[in-house]
Amino acid sequence: MSTPQLEKTYDPKAVESRWYSTWSERGYFRASATHPGLPYSIVIPPPNVTGSLHVGHALNHSLQDILIRWRRMQGRNTLWLPGTDHAGIATQNVVEKQLMAEGASRESLGRERFIERVWQWKATSGNTIVNQQKQLGESCDWDRLRFTMDEGLSKAVLEVFVRLYEDGLIYRGERLINWCPRCLTALSDIEVEHEDIKGKLYSIAYPLEQDPSIALTVATTRPETMLGDTAVAVHPEDPRYNRFIGQRVRLPLTNRTIPIVGDSILVDREFGTGAVKITPAHDFNDFEAGERHRLPRLPIFDHQALLDLDALNTAGVEPELSTNIAGLTISKARPKIEQVLKDRQLLVKVEDHKMAIGKCYRCKTVVEPYLSPQWFVKIKPLAEPAIQAVEDGRIRIIPEGWVNNYLGWMRDIKDWCISRQIWWGHQIPAWYCETCNSGLFAKKVPIGASLTAHAFFTILQGATPIVARSAPTNCPTCGGNKFLRDPDVLDTWFSSGLWPFSTLGWPEQTPELKTYYPTSTLVTGLDILFFWVARMIMLGLKFMGDVPFRDVYIHALVRDAEGQKMSKSKGNVIDPLHVMDQFGTDALRFTLASMASPGRDIKLAEERIEGYRNFANKIWNAARFALMYLDGPRTEMPVAERSFPDRWILSRLNRTVEVVTAELEAYRFDRASSALYQFIWHEYCDWYLELIKPALQDPAHPDGPGTRQTLVDTLETTMRLLHPFMPFITEEIWQTIPHRGESIVIQPYPAPDNAGQAPEAEERFALLEQTVSLVRTGRVLLNYPPGQQIPFYVSHDDPSRHEQLRELQRYLGHLSRGTAEPAAQTVWPSTNLLRLVTEGLSVGLVVSGDVDLKKALDRIVKQQEEQEKEIGRLNGKLGNQEFVAKAPPEVIADHQNRLRGLHNDQTILASSERQLRAMLGT
Repeated sequence: MSTPQLEKTYDPKAVESRWYSTWSERGYFRASATHPGLPYSIVIPPPNVTGSLHVGHALNHSLQDILIRWRRMQGRNTLWLPGTDHAGIATQNVVEKQLMAEGASRESLGRERFIERVWQWKATSGNTIVNQQKQLGESCDWDRLRFTMDEGLSKAVLEVFVRLYEDGLIYRGERLINWCPRCLTALSDIEVEHEDIKGKLYSIAYPLEQDPSIALTVATTRPETMLGDTAVAVHPEDPRYNRFIGQRVRLPLTNRTIPIVGDSILVDREFGTGAVKITPAHDFNDFEAGERHRLPRLPIFDHQALLDLDALNTAGVEPELSTNIAGLTISKARPKIEQVLKDRQLLVKVEDHKMAIGKCYRCKTVVEPYLSPQWFVKIKPLAEPAIQAVEDGRIRIIPEGWVNNYLGWMRDIKDWCISRQIWWGHQIPAWYCETCNSGLFAKKVPIGASLTAHAFFTILQGATPIVARSAPTNCPTCGGNKFLRDPDVLDTWFSSGLWPFSTLGWPEQTPELKTYYPTSTLVTGLDILFFWVARMIMLGLKFMGDVPFRDVYIHALVRDAEGQKMSKSKGNVIDPLHVMDQFGTDALRFTLASMASPGRDIKLAEERIEGYRNFANKIWNAARFALMYLDGPRTEMPVAERSFPDRWILSRLNRTVEVVTAELEAYRFDRASSALYQFIWHEYCDWYLELIKPALQDPAHPDGPGTRQTLVDTLETTMRLLHPFMPFITEEIWQTIPHRGESIVIQPYPAPDNAGQAPEAEERFALLEQTVSLVRTGRVLLNYPPGQQIPFYVSHDDPSRHEQLRELQRYLGHLSRGTAEPAAQTVWPSTNLLRLVTEGLSVGLVVSGDVDLKKALDRIVKQQEEQEKEIGRLNGKLGNQEFVAKAPPEVIADHQNRLRGLHNDQTILASSERQLRAMLGT
């Protein structure tokens, strides 16, 4: 029976679609709680249901798939649970844009019909990213696909909210929050995008109440908010101002005076004038300062970020100015306020000033710090166990460098605003009795779809909610049966914070929950360590009594080749779907894995992906070569009885298995990829396949049967070793070579085998490689054509190594395209011989009459000049203290090794130059 053959060229498109369908149909990715293996589970960070696969997803999901395929092949009971996030604001915006195009709005539909419309959109468009994940080869258990608003997860969200409320950990209160004046909702910090702009720094005089001839000059980037100031802060140790602490200043443009307070936390003596205005209703730092000094909060904007007349009057703003600026946007009100300050000679100066502003991540409107009644989680009691879980090692954060970031943030954590003023999401299970709150409802506006969240809050400030798992039928206080439900929905991060246990069936005690919780590994980006990871830890400990995962692996961010953030406006976005189509999915996956170094952002260029496409082609061609010679007899034999090349490659493969396994255990995907690349490209393809050609091509060669068996063994093992990284090409090749089982997906992952170790073969190969490399260097210097057979001599100062050269004679001749003569240097020709020496090894190449010695000399001189430049560059980097301090140890080691190699090359070139000059008589 003849061996199946591969196509001449590798076509990723045909292979990928065919094999993914096969794997799915056969159920290889399905998990079972009754599987006998040790559980290994990952829950996928749920991408937004509105999203498309971007390169950040590709990195995150490729690393997870490597882990899950590896553990599955190790015999573990694996579950990779997929799902998507309902993405409240993002999804609502998508559907609102559709309605706008139709001449409608969510208000015209009403809440119930609008939500129905969103579910319709989700049914038709919500699986886009799921299909793209399958293109990436993700081996998730798709039968368990979850959605943060599906029935089971909604039940879990409801249960958690009610329990937290009953435990006194959820409350409704008024605090400063991020507010989008266009979307009219609170935002989480991660939903605020910061942008650097050129702004202005205004210095304004605040006259002392007791002596208006003396004024404190206060610096601010937002002069309009001064109308809501309730204090001025100075540093208590600042000799310029500390004598004024306890006095009062007249707040310009108002009828109010405000106190001067000492605050070492808020005030930076080096910034601006050293005196800072405190506006607790419009700045987060000022809000905290206001809490410390018990200052009143005077908001001056409404929920649309317009100057509010009633608020301005409450703040004591001069009536004429209030009338002129009421109802204006900040951009229109600011010049008017600036002009009045100028007219009264209170505006000391205006300077250009670089500053950062926050914008809504969806509509790009400038976000306002806004004082609003919202729902909050009292977070400190939840944070303390989550801090301890990391400190005592129940959760490992990898790399360890991020542990301090996590602990620092958790120790300074603020209460979590969990309410959002939108319609799409989990509606808060709180109701208000109309009878009990009749006084608040006296100024009633129409209740229903037209009632904005802001109006609702205005009415219900002070109302007592009834929080329950279902709508109440009777008020527990008065027995009334008319209720208003709180219109807010929960922050998306609230439902995703339950992801590790809600997806497994909680609050029911399901077999999956008992088997797969705690999950094994979470793979995520640094940007959501606090917003998502920390919250999963807190909520997992609270409701499951155990951590949600054992390991948190934090990968880097993917940037462009210059290290810049990718954005459509810059035109530097790399679309993973495009490069998968162009270079193949395996090439993209291997590229991302190879660049996933801890602590360093990935600078991605399409050229890198193209390079690993070439790697895939190299593997393909190696397999095609092997298949050409597998029809002959094959003989199994102990490693020790196999030929030198076979012993060497089996030993190197065994070492590669050890390294790849250890590096995967350590989440060093980059080093595991490097080990695979080095072994396959250089050791297997460049050396081993070349070494065994004589044994394969000569039917009578005594090593033939054993070598063919080794060729099968090593290729099959290598495909299994590589499979988690490059699943498609490995399956296609594996199917064509002798194997057991129906798919590589469910084959055992290679394990190190001491029987495969052959240190003597590795030592011998090192000498072979060194000798061949020296001969090839000589060939290049003398410009011998690649196919020209040349005679050369070899010798070694160490007698045992010299004897090894004799034993390697036929391999030396084959690999060097010539005839090797191991002999003592005393018998080498005394003329027309180029001698190259390194570390006791000597090679002598016969210089034939057709060699142009002058051109050879010129080549040597040019190489020396190029190497001198490279030596200078490397010395410069290694002599740069900043580079040495920041570069990873392996980068430093690589630079040092390259420098040693260049110095060795320089020695060889200098010797060659002298010899050629002697031959030329110059």
